[in-house]
Amino acid sequence: MATGASPRDTMPTREGDLTIEGHGIDPIPLAGRYGSLARVFTVWFTPNLVPAAFAIGTLAAASFIGLGWWAGLAAIAIGNVISAAVVGLLAAMGPRSGMAQIPASRLPFGKTIVVPGVINWLSTIAWDAINAFFGAYAIDVLTGGAVPFPVSLAIVIVCQAGLSIVGYEAIHTFEKWAALGLFVLFAAVTLAALPKMDFAMANGSAASLGTFALMTTIAGSFNLAWALYASDYTRYLPADAPASRVFGWTFLGLALSATWLEALGLAVTTALASSTADSTHQIDAIVGGGAIGALAMIAIFFGTVAVNAMNDYTGSLSLLAAGVRIWRPLSAAVVGVLSFGATLYLYYGNFTSTFENYLLLITYWIGPWVAIVLVDWRLRRGTFDPRHVVGFGNLPSGRNALVALVVGFLVSIPFFNQTLYVGPAANALGGADITYVVGFAVAGLIYWLLETYAGETSVPAIEPVLATEPALATD
Repeated sequence: MATGASPRDTMPTREGDLTIEGHGIDPIPLAGRYGSLARVFTVWFTPNLVPAAFAIGTLAAASFIGLGWWAGLAAIAIGNVISAAVVGLLAAMGPRSGMAQIPASRLPFGKTIVVPGVINWLSTIAWDAINAFFGAYAIDVLTGGAVPFPVSLAIVIVCQAGLSIVGYEAIHTFEKWAALGLFVLFAAVTLAALPKMDFAMANGSAASLGTFALMTTIAGSFNLAWALYASDYTRYLPADAPASRVFGWTFLGLALSATWLEALGLAVTTALASSTADSTHQIDAIVGGGAIGALAMIAIFFGTVAVNAMNDYTGSLSLLAAGVRIWRPLSAAVVGVLSFGATLYLYYGNFTSTFENYLLLITYWIGPWVAIVLVDWRLRRGTFDPRHVVGFGNLPSGRNALVALVVGFLVSIPFFNQTLYVGPAANALGGADITYVVGFAVAGLIYWLLETYAGETSVPAIEPVLATEPALATD
């Protein structure tokens, strides 16, 4: 427990300290910083080793995209490299600010943080549902269907919620050890799947520059969703942690893991023609069941817990950032409970179509949001006064950021390309979905113009200072 902290404001003080983290969204004091940079790699490598990544890879050869092996692999790699770099830039803000990502967005958004805060809170529940669906099915396969799906799901939810309730250090510790275990398990799955990999698959009739761009966007959306979580898992690092190393470890963790699992999904797509629809059963079928299949299911279970613990933790912080006054561990538990219901909805509905809709719809707004956060950070020269982010009632209106976010999103709608809606611009571009690029560019430019030349600004005229250890007001 931090010296002088109240029982509800406890913080971990060292690696392996599993004290329940009651501390909310206020900046982490400089005296409370700790941790090795290498853990930044494992906290981002582990949660991408999940069936959702495998499922994304299979989409490259789907009839509406139709890319062959080399074109599909290139699209996957490009999408993941770009999106991992974006997350790396945001993760580097953590040591400097001592703040989690959505709470730090109070800098540009002020009171309008309610909008991105609530949207991200809902998104973490949606991602929970997508991943928990696979994790519960892994238990189903391991037990031969002896355990009902709702019971299997409850097991997954209890494990992930337990980690998120304990908080930052429990997640980092779990991800560190799970990284090694999941690497070995998925390496075994990859080797077992080698005989069924098709590196000579032909392009489908839909293959084009437009569908290549669409697959790049789909692959990138998986990692880009982590942008909203980035500094949540670096905020306890020492303030002098080199930004380049924080960026580098984040980038490598995300890019390597996502590209690996997505490429695996693409490579075995041909062998999935007669397999079952969901990726958990597909992976079991590809490796031939048996002992390797059991190892694969164990990997899927632990991977699900790894990724959803991060969803629940970030969701808890997003709700606090939006101004809801609730103890952080309780907020994390709420996300876990709601994800149970959301997963059952997927189970009893059409998972495949819902998954494709979720994947893009819950991430389209991230491009404009990232641009606003990065432009604001640049305008502040990477420093800030903590008085500008704590105490919801003292926040500025944040209207410039909200205007930029809304306009950036609206302008990008014609570029949508997903199952619910294909915009006219996407059709004109041969199916290319460049929504993120358009939203990012428009929102970033608008925010910069408004902050620089028009009306109220959220960036102080006086040079701000790095947060030290002031007595911070709480929400």
